[in-house]
Amino acid sequence: MLETSAILKESRAQVSTAFERSLRRLVGTCQVHLPSVDEEMIRRAFALSFWAHRNDRRASGELYVTHPLAVAQIVAEDIRIDDISVAAALLHDVVEDTELSLGLVREEFGEEVAMLIDGLTKIRGVYSNRTLGQAENVRKLILSMAQDIRVMLVKFADRLHNMRTIDSLPRAKQLRVATETQSLFAPLAHRFGLQAIKNELEDLSLRVLQNDAYNAIVRGLKASRTERDVYIRSFIEPLKERLEEMGFAFDIYGRSKNVHSIFLKMNAQNKPLTEIYDIFAIRIVLKREGRLGKEDCWRVYSIITDLYKPLPERFRDFISVPKSNGYQSLHTTVLGADGRRIEVQIRTQEMHEIAERGVAAHWKYKEGVRKADASMDQFLNWVRDLMENPRQEAATDFVKDFSLNLYTDEIYVFTPRGDLKTLPRGATPVDFAFQIHTDVGYQCIGAKVNGKMVPLSHRLHSGDQVEIITSKKKTPNPDWMKFVVTHKARSRIRYWINEERRQTTRHGREIWEKRAARAKITISDAVLARYAARFKYANAGQMFYEIATGLFDVKDLVHLARTGLTRESEEEEPPQVQEQYDAFRVHAQTSGQDTLVINGEKIAGVAVVYASCCNPIPGDPVFGYTSKAGMLKIHRTVCRNAPYLLGNHGERIQPCDWSRQKDVRYIVGLRVVGEDRVGIVHDLTTVISRNLKTNIRSITVDTEDGVFEGTIVLDVSDLKHLTRLITRLKRVDGIHGVYRFEQ
Repeated sequence: MLETSAILKESRAQVSTAFERSLRRLVGTCQVHLPSVDEEMIRRAFALSFWAHRNDRRASGELYVTHPLAVAQIVAEDIRIDDISVAAALLHDVVEDTELSLGLVREEFGEEVAMLIDGLTKIRGVYSNRTLGQAENVRKLILSMAQDIRVMLVKFADRLHNMRTIDSLPRAKQLRVATETQSLFAPLAHRFGLQAIKNELEDLSLRVLQNDAYNAIVRGLKASRTERDVYIRSFIEPLKERLEEMGFAFDIYGRSKNVHSIFLKMNAQNKPLTEIYDIFAIRIVLKREGRLGKEDCWRVYSIITDLYKPLPERFRDFISVPKSNGYQSLHTTVLGADGRRIEVQIRTQEMHEIAERGVAAHWKYKEGVRKADASMDQFLNWVRDLMENPRQEAATDFVKDFSLNLYTDEIYVFTPRGDLKTLPRGATPVDFAFQIHTDVGYQCIGAKVNGKMVPLSHRLHSGDQVEIITSKKKTPNPDWMKFVVTHKARSRIRYWINEERRQTTRHGREIWEKRAARAKITISDAVLARYAARFKYANAGQMFYEIATGLFDVKDLVHLARTGLTRESEEEEPPQVQEQYDAFRVHAQTSGQDTLVINGEKIAGVAVVYASCCNPIPGDPVFGYTSKAGMLKIHRTVCRNAPYLLGNHGERIQPCDWSRQKDVRYIVGLRVVGEDRVGIVHDLTTVISRNLKTNIRSITVDTEDGVFEGTIVLDVSDLKHLTRLITRLKRVDGIHGVYRFEQ
């Protein structure tokens, strides 16, 4: 291979005018947003990347170098860390994809750039090996965060550009990447405080997974933009005049919520876009910083509440008590001129920077030494806590707990000494105990909240003072898993339960080995596994566990080992354990008609079943999963099992769509909620059976305190049929909501 100097000389001679313009733009962005810029280093990094990828192209057909250049632009413009990170972004793929070595990068750019590229290469290596599973991917991300936060920040930029250009990928890969982005990268960006990147990742994922819904919301927002802009101006004008009159230096503007947030709100409230009113907020950014800036935020809040009626229950003070990712702002919701609710956010320019760029805004570099403030230390403590997670924890449990704890709202509670602790909403005293220390959690026997004894399952609220009562003789209760919510509590309790089970299983094996020695029986573990299957156990470990607990008599195992299996039983295969996510039923009555299309071709001779975990019907965005038995199992892209299937079994995923069919019926369940009154069931069944000619399979009704709740199972032909049903049922007098039932 050429020497580095020759490579750079050759590369610079080949760089086209278009790339030179892009490079100048990148350097200019760095000079505007970064504390210091080594322009020569950035130009050398681009030249080396250009040469290394000179023969590579992306799925879109573009030269590959457009990707690292775009990633570097995102790092410089949106994340704004330092020039070292920009150089690493330009080179992030060269070690993995080209003939260049990490040693060459280290020699040319120094240890810091090489370390970041090494971290990015390791992350990518794990993601390219799907057999390792999503849990290993998450653990690798955590390790990269602990090594240097900048590794993960550059990874966000890489994922954002990949999502922006995802249309060039095959549909199956689009689904996998979008699901992974929605379930992991967007929540992580939220935890890092990268609000703008989080919003865009969510929207781009939604565009892939729920394209029709995404486009409908975008069209609706565009259609109502003029009316919305007029309303925002009418709200802002009197407020702006008052603030200028009081001498404040500020920016004020309205902003819409991102499409994904609106989509979730529409689903949660079961309303169309036209009935969702709080889809935008007013933001006031004050130019004064420090203590005086905080005081100004409160003065502005007072002016707003003089002009507009506030809703006290919607007030949030994130200035006095910032979020765990450093977010600070005052939030209040007021009623506009026509009674419409409007959220107003008040913050200083510094708070705004942190709100948009989160962790990245906290980092400060001086003479190559990384420094962080108190908020950064709090974030790093969160990363260290994740690293302490016991390795024995089941992969799916780890990922589920990790992802759930990224997005939850926060509450703020106090120790008896007045120390502040941040917990997710819904946390209990047991979660609080584990937050203090693992041993405190293990030894927890009771709790006092605000001086009063409460059950350990009690839900804490912001402002509570919590005291944990412990005993060294106490051990965790497995029932705690039913109500704890934090990742740390769940992982530590699960680890203790598993460790107890392992010890019990070992004891059971010892009991067997002693009895086997006395009976002079010697058999292999493979034969023991077959004997366990004979007794209907999933494995030998489960059998040993029940021996130790007295649920299974070891004499029966000794007897079987002495007599051996009969020829007939030896030829039997052990029962197959059904995969945990594999609960399906066939609910399409196809009458011989084609119902699906794979890769543009109608299905023929393929056994198709429809997942009961999400009950897909024609019109739903779906994908196919080929089971080990060769059946094609159809899931909705928003199915709760989609992240697992797409993230861990990408090679079995088939892009699917619906073809036109006749006389096909699919079972769907609806939950109907409303006021209990005489004749309501008759009115519902009349709409379904008589007016819409739809077959009802079953209906169950429950009433309590004047509230009616019913579940209706019926046959529909497609999503349009279902949507028409839901719309008509909502019009029935007294009905408050109609929801598609998810198992």
